[in-house]
Amino acid sequence: MGTQVSTLIILVVYFIIMLAIGIYTSKKTKSVNDFVLGGRNVGSWLTAFAYGTSYFSAVVFIGYAGQFGWNYGISATWIGIGNAILGSLIPWFVMGRRTRLMTNHIGAKTMPEYFELRFNSQKLKLASAVIVFVFLIPYTASVYNGLSRLFGMAFNLGENGYLYVIIAMAFMSAVYVILGGYSATAVNDFIQGIVMLVGIIAVVICTLNGVGGFSSAVKELGKIEGADKLDTLFGPDPINLLGVVILTSLGTWGLPQMVQKFYAIKDEKSIAKGALISTIFAIVVAGGSYFMGGFIRLYCSLNGESGKAAINIVNGKPEFDAMVPAMLDSALPDMLIGLVVVLVLSASLSTLSSLVLTSSSTLTIDMIKPKMKKMTEKKEVLIMRVLIAVFLIISVIIASNKNASISTLMSYSWGALSGAFLGPFLYGLFSKKVTAAACWASMATGIGITVVHMVLFGLGLDVFSGLRQSVIDMNWSLNILSPINAGAFSMIVSLIIVPLVSCFTQPPAKEVVDNAFSSIE
Repeated sequence: MGTQVSTLIILVVYFIIMLAIGIYTSKKTKSVNDFVLGGRNVGSWLTAFAYGTSYFSAVVFIGYAGQFGWNYGISATWIGIGNAILGSLIPWFVMGRRTRLMTNHIGAKTMPEYFELRFNSQKLKLASAVIVFVFLIPYTASVYNGLSRLFGMAFNLGENGYLYVIIAMAFMSAVYVILGGYSATAVNDFIQGIVMLVGIIAVVICTLNGVGGFSSAVKELGKIEGADKLDTLFGPDPINLLGVVILTSLGTWGLPQMVQKFYAIKDEKSIAKGALISTIFAIVVAGGSYFMGGFIRLYCSLNGESGKAAINIVNGKPEFDAMVPAMLDSALPDMLIGLVVVLVLSASLSTLSSLVLTSSSTLTIDMIKPKMKKMTEKKEVLIMRVLIAVFLIISVIIASNKNASISTLMSYSWGALSGAFLGPFLYGLFSKKVTAAACWASMATGIGITVVHMVLFGLGLDVFSGLRQSVIDMNWSLNILSPINAGAFSMIVSLIIVPLVSCFTQPPAKEVVDNAFSSIE
């Protein structure tokens, strides 16, 4: 009971701080540019932390660390390393400068607006705006899912407690984003990022201490029956591990809520510093989360062995989303439970705030404003604030259904979004030959692969049971056909199809292309 009281006190203080920041930054939020991009005047530290905290949430700490730690053992740490190098360091240097210069020059505040102005196509803007709104929702739901599970562990919540938690989190994230927009989000992200860094380090130390230290823990992993190579460098399934690395690392290159951080950075000098800060942050947070998850089997068991938390079987699989909360309940002293709750809350609220701000600004700027020619900036900001609340309500409704796992929801979201946008956005920054037709092809394949996979495998419809059995009869591993690998595949297809289609189709008018690249050249 004492632990719950202390945790509750920490949460109340935490919420008061967030609210104060929202009120303070609201006084400086006067225009659409202020609300969406912080006036394009955000420094390297705030931008780097905003990037990192938008990247990592309860999805990683609760869902992915549990599932991939269970499946791959200590080799799951490669996912965190991939996130740091391929998902943080490289995109900052490859995309950061060009994204900032080009979007600022052509006046793009959102990714759909970038597609319209870069490729001279309003239809591209409308289509991409719909994609952003639709496929950010399952990602938001996955964040709620992970967060509510940790709160259930900390406060012993019953069945209805799940719904109460996601409603409370939606309210908390809405308050400061609605008040202060991007500036409130960036400042809060910095504070939340510090909490995440301290919390992850503490959790990793406690996790290892609970199993006798690193060397002892690795030896124990090697002794687990029926699970070979969990103690090896590349684990039992390096091919599917690579699919996870691609999805969770390359995916950031095409996610609107991630690349939008480059729109807002203050100047070019801030990019190199921001890249270093963001990479170190990712190594500690992502690397620490997956490293911790690698020892999950030493704390959890499917058959309730002595001294281990019993994990249920759901739809023929272990309940991955319950593993990390069960491990933390065993490994952490009571005084650290409150810190971990705030850690995951910080990670999740920072991601949620980025998602809802991206979604609301996209709908307002790219879909509603073109139909209301006389919309003032004050009214535009008001509509964004209303849509933030609408987006969160829809996400809560989806998250209230606990049947879909955290990793499945995120995989479909990232696969669709980055599969649709990665190629068009990246190549559009570097090549004058990229065409609008190539953008359409990428969006069609990215969404098509995701939807087809959802219908055939994700939804488990009986009408396709024969096809699924045929796959099994061909001795294919159903892991190869997982939502994770489908998402990774859609991203790779995007990178291939854009230059291919551009070779056979007409680029935008020369003056449009030259104008976009004049800021860089």
